[in-house]
Amino acid sequence: MNKAVLFFMLLLVGTAINAQTDAVKHYIEAYREIAVNEMIRTGVPAAITLAQGILESQAGQSQLCQQSNNHFGIKCKDEWTGPYVLHDDDKKNECFRVYPDAAASFKDHSDFLKNRPYYTNLFTLAPDDYKAWATGLKKDGYATERNYPQMLVKIIEDNNLQQYTILAMEKMKHPGRDMYAGNDNNEAVKDNKEVLPVDAVTEDNKSSNSGNIAGGEAVAEQNTQPVAVNHAEEEDNNDEGINTDTYPGGTFAINGTKVLYAKKGTSLLALASTHKISYKSLLDFNEIGGSDILNKDRLIYLEKKPKKGAKDFHVVSSSETIEDIAQKEGVRLESLMEYNALPKGSQPAAGTKIYLRAVQGASLKAHKA
Repeated sequence: MNKAVLFFMLLLVGTAINAQTDAVKHYIEAYREIAVNEMIRTGVPAAITLAQGILESQAGQSQLCQQSNNHFGIKCKDEWTGPYVLHDDDKKNECFRVYPDAAASFKDHSDFLKNRPYYTNLFTLAPDDYKAWATGLKKDGYATERNYPQMLVKIIEDNNLQQYTILAMEKMKHPGRDMYAGNDNNEAVKDNKEVLPVDAVTEDNKSSNSGNIAGGEAVAEQNTQPVAVNHAEEEDNNDEGINTDTYPGGTFAINGTKVLYAKKGTSLLALASTHKISYKSLLDFNEIGGSDILNKDRLIYLEKKPKKGAKDFHVVSSSETIEDIAQKEGVRLESLMEYNALPKGSQPAAGTKIYLRAVQGASLKAHKA
């Protein structure tokens, strides 16, 4: 095959994959709140609703969805008296329901599962057991595709959809709370049965083994009580012991501040609701803005970071940004910029010594270690 033709074909495939990924992301952002509200109303897990919507409607791109707002491939059945459209599926020209908008489709999907007798067994399952729900849907006849459960599970796990089920469960426990509201007094959570979002920590760090955080010992916990990390015992001229890639599961502490390690795809809104913090405060604590969904694995602070670090300085490693250092050391970004006289938008070079507190008699310029 001509190399130019092969390159062009690979480019088209890559473009199609990226477009599909973007469509799924936009679909989740557009309909996650509806899915959460439907779970609260009927008990259908939000993760299952979103995964079925993504699969059945091709993330909103299918002809049936665009033609009739039918996100779940629900056929007319005998009881349907509303508008319909004929569409080829298992057979030619099958009757499918038409809805005025997406919200009506999501509502009918929940009612369809809740009110039809052969889906009764689904509602005896734990709402957060998405694998059992996926298997049950196939067993009870929702779809004829042999791999239907596996496809739903993959969509849920690839896109961290379980966090929306957890968010709905939290809202059901606290029905009066707005999704963006929270408790801004930042008291430590006293209930050690607090539910943490699934996938809020890396798979490798769900054990109770100890993690080495910035040179201090931190033991991963089975509950949500923070574990102190003693940075002060480190030697100021030794940054070699820092392991920034491995953190305990659940909550722990860096520089005396409550924090957790969240995976790419985690919803900050879900974290804020779970930890009884307002969404705005969570963004402020971590000095970030933009999308609710994390675009990379990162530390997320549940309290405001101190202005001073637990040690005097941090030596910059390769491709490490000033923002990374602020999170790793638990120090406010604006303070780091001030201590090191860094202009806005600038980044320190690898090997640079970044002061974590104002050092008496030292130049405020960042120094090579």
